[in-house]
Amino acid sequence: MEKLGAKVWGEDEESRSLYLCFPGTVRVNVVSTHAVQYPKPGKPVYQWASIQEDLRRRDFTVNSMAISLNEGSLGLLMDPLNGAADIEARILRLVSSYGFIEDPALMIRAVRYRARLSWEMDARTQARYENAKSEGTIEFLSDHGRRQELEQIGHEEDGLKVLRALEAEGWMKVLFPAWTSAKADEGKLTALHDLAVELLLQGIHPDVSAAQMQLLTAKMQPKDLSALKKALLRPGFVAEWNELDRQAAGFAKVLLAKQNAKPSASYKLFMSYDPEAVLWLGFTSKDKAVQERFNQFLKVWPEFRQKIPYVLMQEMRITPELPKYAEIAQNVFLQLIDGHLTTPEEMRAYLEPFSPPAPPPQVTIKRTRARRSEARVKEPAFDEEEEGEEGAAAEGEEDMGPMGAEDDEDLDLGMPKGPLAADLEDEEEEEEEEEEGEEEEVPASGKKRAASAAVEKKEQKAAGKLAKTPAAKMEHAHAAPQASAKSAAAPQPKGVAAKPAAAAAKAKPAVAAKPQSAPAHKPAKAAAPSKPAVKAPAAKPKAAKAPAKKAAKPAPPKAPRPAAKPAKKAPAKPSKAHAKVSKKR
Repeated sequence: MEKLGAKVWGEDEESRSLYLCFPGTVRVNVVSTHAVQYPKPGKPVYQWASIQEDLRRRDFTVNSMAISLNEGSLGLLMDPLNGAADIEARILRLVSSYGFIEDPALMIRAVRYRARLSWEMDARTQARYENAKSEGTIEFLSDHGRRQELEQIGHEEDGLKVLRALEAEGWMKVLFPAWTSAKADEGKLTALHDLAVELLLQGIHPDVSAAQMQLLTAKMQPKDLSALKKALLRPGFVAEWNELDRQAAGFAKVLLAKQNAKPSASYKLFMSYDPEAVLWLGFTSKDKAVQERFNQFLKVWPEFRQKIPYVLMQEMRITPELPKYAEIAQNVFLQLIDGHLTTPEEMRAYLEPFSPPAPPPQVTIKRTRARRSEARVKEPAFDEEEEGEEGAAAEGEEDMGPMGAEDDEDLDLGMPKGPLAADLEDEEEEEEEEEEGEEEEVPASGKKRAASAAVEKKEQKAAGKLAKTPAAKMEHAHAAPQASAKSAAAPQPKGVAAKPAAAAAKAKPAVAAKPQSAPAHKPAKAAAPSKPAVKAPAAKPKAAKAPAKKAAKPAPPKAPRPAAKPAKKAPAKPSKAHAKVSKKR
């Protein structure tokens, strides 16, 4: 305990108690757990017992609680008498119904708690208190109880208030008749507590007990004062009381030394010296130099804490998360009170060694790359399907082309062009003109790439239009027999019925090569009422697409594609001229 800074103030062999005092006004009573029996009032007999029995022999329920230190129940609150509820209700309740009779010191303690906490006794405890007081059980007060309660007056936060409360109840006549509230210096007690609060704000925690006892007995006679000191329970507390003046003189001597002339040295001395000596010197000293140092410590130097550049420290990555953040801020404060670090440049230069390195840049993983690779894997599959469909369409054109041409020549069938076919031809011509214009605008360095792209585009469009034109031309094929008797009487070959889409597509350039007369366009008007019949024949070409997908495997490669270009472009030009002639007519 002494290695941790504790001072042994006293001990009690009978109850096996040890009284300790730690720096920072921490007083600890180390007592063995025991049970107490009272054969006579004020005559305790101690028996060593468990913690449960020890809690049940306490004075009030608010003091009958403990925290378990056992490994299996560490931190568990032990409250057999429901003291937590009494704390919440702010009442004092006796543990034993005979507490005031067996131990009369509890009556003095009840008044002291009531003055300190402003709590009240519950109804039964109050009735028992009045009964014990009226019966005069205070005369059985033990010597240990008297000494303990007498010293506790000085340990109270407001000793004068407790002294007056005990005096009002008549208990000071029992404790120490020569000590009354009139013997205290009330004005100085107020000033002492104010100074203690100012020191607390600066981080100094003095124990005011000894200084308070000095002022509570300031007007007492020396003979009575000496008797009072002998009547106290803890000899260590009396020794500290007697050492106040000597400790204050030693601190004054060190404070005014040359090595502590710098503000930072003085500040460190204030924070490291005995708090009780600092309190008593600040309260009693009349030396102007000492008063000036106290004024600087309490009033002037704290203002420099507002000048600590927290924003700059944040910019330099000196944040509270750093282990030495508090130490760095304290060193900056000491530099400021010494008159250093007056400019931002000096401040930055001072903080630079404490600045941690910048974190590495954040690594971002782009997931879109995986999607692109998936798209690349899927692209060849689509290309194979397109190649198969285009190859099947090309084979169909080669198979059906000659058959359609022979039918038109032998049977003299002029396939009429409806509005949909004319519109498709116009769109095809406009698209070819746009593509030719785009090819002219392409620079010489990119002509090859543009030409290959245009060829692929045309082939894709031709494949798409081949799927659309059969439905429109089948519509006109059905509308033509209604408008012309000659075409209705002529027998239609099997090849045309089997593959109408390919025959119509192949017959278009053959008709466009010869100039047609005006009556050839008349059946286009008659095609209007046959719109409902478009749905029935349109289903046949869709069924014809099925073998095209199956023929995708033996489809020719992409190399022979450019050979089909001259065959498609040759009939396109006459159709353009024919469209213009038909418009003029």
